[in-house]
Amino acid sequence: MAHTPAEGSEGTETPGACRFGPAVGLSCRECGQSYDLGPRYACELCFGPLEIAYEFGAVTREAIAGGPPNIWRYRGLLPVPANVADTPNTEPGWTRLVRADNLAKALGMRALWVKDDTGNPTHSFKDRVVAVALAAARELGFTVLAAPSTGNLANAVAAAAARAGIQSVVMVPADLERQKIITTAVYGGTLLAIEGSYDDINRLASEIAGEHEDWAFVNVNVRPYYAEGSKTLGYEVAEQLGWRLPEQIVIPIASGSQLTKVDKAFHELAKLGLVEERPYRVFGAQASGCAPVSSAFRAGHDVVQPVRAETIAKSLAIGNPADGPYVLDVVRRTNGAVEDVSDEEIVDAIRLLAATEGIFAETAGGVTVATLRKLVAEGRLDPDAETVVLNTGDGLKTLDAVVDAVRPTATIRPSLDALRGAGIFDRQGHQERAGLE
Repeated sequence: MAHTPAEGSEGTETPGACRFGPAVGLSCRECGQSYDLGPRYACELCFGPLEIAYEFGAVTREAIAGGPPNIWRYRGLLPVPANVADTPNTEPGWTRLVRADNLAKALGMRALWVKDDTGNPTHSFKDRVVAVALAAARELGFTVLAAPSTGNLANAVAAAAARAGIQSVVMVPADLERQKIITTAVYGGTLLAIEGSYDDINRLASEIAGEHEDWAFVNVNVRPYYAEGSKTLGYEVAEQLGWRLPEQIVIPIASGSQLTKVDKAFHELAKLGLVEERPYRVFGAQASGCAPVSSAFRAGHDVVQPVRAETIAKSLAIGNPADGPYVLDVVRRTNGAVEDVSDEEIVDAIRLLAATEGIFAETAGGVTVATLRKLVAEGRLDPDAETVVLNTGDGLKTLDAVVDAVRPTATIRPSLDALRGAGIFDRQGHQERAGLE
């Protein structure tokens, strides 16, 4: 094999634990079986998913604030070596938390924030998870960074591998948005367009991972490490709110891992005394064309029935979400919900967020804002509670979704008379065109 698993899983002083910071082993989420740190992702006893087990040392707000303005300020809470910031990486994270007063007013809410992850190097939250996966892949001796992807992950893997000076191989659906194809191919790695759905490609990736032992598939054979990168969204939200947890948060669901890891981050912060422990509600958002978790929640089921995806929100188009059952656990435990919205609602929400806050979201962001809007209208989300909604990607990646819905206000000759004749200073008309009425 081209890689060797880290040794030991007991205590933070073992060689394996030192290589992965506070991480001391892997634990099955179903049966609790423990394993040494290494390139494992499924339990050998029950085939349940594995996740990182930790023994955290002393972590203070001051130490975090003194760290770099990226996810490595939280390296003491992640399965990465202490010197991770010194190795070539894309340095994602520490994106802005925007006070969304205009959007709040439009929705009839009191206090609303948008966690805008478009500021990451490849303009989506996937840079976070890939950075952690890359750090693990280096420690485990892998030589190729790979992934099946719905688009944003492909961008992030190709960019991270280029920065690290290693090879990349990513596989995407052949009908993916052209913008995401281009912004992956430009980094010079291997890009394979597959005639099939993401779920088809994911199965293929699992087969390839068994054949090429020097390939680190970030969301397959190093998935336990990769998934922990999503925790940094939760850490940042709490720190940027002045070290407090929001009362409500709305999170898009693809595999479901992001939602469960943000919840995990909130628990860790409270356990370590970095925030005051208090109740919060977690809401999941899906597109109606790919809503297996929402359907299961609505039916009161504990399992998620796979579906075939058909939606403009291609970054969320995972018909068989790995973390679906765990999403159901989180939203029910926190008295939240999972809801889905139509493609038309998604486009309307993209335009609403842009017109109120100057943030152009990709379709996944449209899903979360549309879901927020729907939950408020139905009285299922408290409009008076402080709420955070996640925007996980840049609208420039999904232009096709809005190309037929937006247009110039007017096309006129270059004269003042033409300008006056267009009536663009009529406030009511402008508001209607902006989609705010």
